[in-house]
Amino acid sequence: MNTALILSGGTGTRLGSDIPKQYIKVDDRMIISYCLETLLKNDNIDYIQIVADEAWHKGIEAELNVLCSKAGDGEPDGKSSNALKDKFKGFSVPGANRQLSIYNGLTDISKYADDASYVLIHDAARPFLTGDLIDRCFEAVLEHDGVMPVLPMKDTVYMSHDGKTVANLIDRSKIYAGQAPELFVLGKYYEANTKLLSGKIMSINGSTEPAIMAGMDIAMIPGDENNFKITTKADLEKMIKNMQNN
Repeated sequence: MNTALILSGGTGTRLGSDIPKQYIKVDDRMIISYCLETLLKNDNIDYIQIVADEAWHKGIEAELNVLCSKAGDGEPDGKSSNALKDKFKGFSVPGANRQLSIYNGLTDISKYADDASYVLIHDAARPFLTGDLIDRCFEAVLEHDGVMPVLPMKDTVYMSHDGKTVANLIDRSKIYAGQAPELFVLGKYYEANTKLLSGKIMSINGSTEPAIMAGMDIAMIPGDENNFKITTKADLEKMIKNMQNN
């Protein structure tokens, strides 16, 4: 059983909008709906769990209904539409930080999925998730505890201890930028996060960090340059431009 955990509890303050970035509408659709559509259609995904504030539940459900109805058009008795609606399992409560939101989602997923299941963690503000990237994650995880898509560093990378002067040059061939979605064996990853609840979980910066700390075997696969996260106004403009060109 494979569950996609969508993180949609952020406030998106860096964008300067009066609503969280994942709920901004682009082409009359919330940004979250774009990754939702990809996950709903992908055969590797059995269920979807969404971390989101209660104020946005109705809006997300409305987007889900539209996506499922469109997919079910032309299908006898709406079977395709109903099957897609059944993928959505429910909402989880946002935590005090990103990793606690993940933990809350994992707790809810563990109520209906066993430890050997997989959880695919994705950001609602990454609209250009592709079915190919999802498939490659599941292909790579078979001999590992998890998978993380990465991008190589293109620029020269330097180390600074004080943020003012350069200490030394870092070999960029050994440095990678992590992306979502990240895929993990549910039981092992949940346990890794549970061990951090004493307070360490508040200092976690990336979804894969608890897995590495717990000694889980995490494979890397090539990421996707187009799978960027909407964080700033420039990112939003880039999204709109990409959609206009496709």
